[in-house]
Amino acid sequence: SSATLAGDDDRWQRVLEWHRRLYKAGYLALHWPKEWGGAGAGLVEQSIYQDEALRLGLPLYGANQLAIDRIGPTLMFVGNDEQRRRYLPKMLTGEEIWCQGYSEPNAGSDLASLQTRAVIDGDDFIINGQKVWTSMAQRADWQVLLVRTDPSAPRHKGISYLLVDMHSPG
Repeated sequence: SSATLAGDDDRWQRVLEWHRRLYKAGYLALHWPKEWGGAGAGLVEQSIYQDEALRLGLPLYGANQLAIDRIGPTLMFVGNDEQRRRYLPKMLTGEEIWCQGYSEPNAGSDLASLQTRAVIDGDDFIINGQKVWTSMAQRADWQVLLVRTDPSAPRHKGISYLLVDMHSPG
């Protein structure tokens, strides 16, 4: 489980090493385009890899599955080139571990009920709120954080996706 993985230092180090081995061998981000460090593999190649890894009893993923499967592809699609150059390589190498801040007390993963707020203050966002069930948060360097930036918008709108340094104060 991710709770066990996050709490056991020896196991965590083994998972990080596996992550790095997958990356060096070109198997970590089969679905990522080659231009961003992936293999550019199609669905057939991805399926073959998955079948063979499972047949051999090998772990499919490394230490940064959330970044590889969701956050990196999101940045590829909606991020800018500066963000892609800054974040994608370190996701792949495992230098920076990511988590996501979606679930909240009394709301779970009901994003329409999101209460965490972010207000622009100069070049920064001031964030107030709480997140729960954030797997790998204690290992993460970065978090994608869903926050309400337009409280006057309908419940399912006015939500922003922020990249937050987990080593920030607060």
